[in-house]
Amino acid sequence: MGRETFAHEVHKSGTVRIFWEGRCVMTLGAERARRLADDLEDADETHVQYLLRRATGNFKRGNERQTRRR
Repeated sequence: MGRETFAHEVHKSGTVRIFWEGRCVMTLGAERARRLADDLEDADETHVQYLLRRATGNFKRGNERQTRRR
């Protein structure tokens, strides 16, 4: 990944929302959200970016759906 900046919010309900360039790209719940929130708590900024990239899976790897413009 390049210079992409991910951000996150941890909610009281236990969900974690992941943002890329201000847009919500993923919402995690249940066990997966709890584990990610625990990992994010102690991580430095570089590791936070890595964890958020990993959580989004294939996001921003070039396989996103392209819109058709005519």
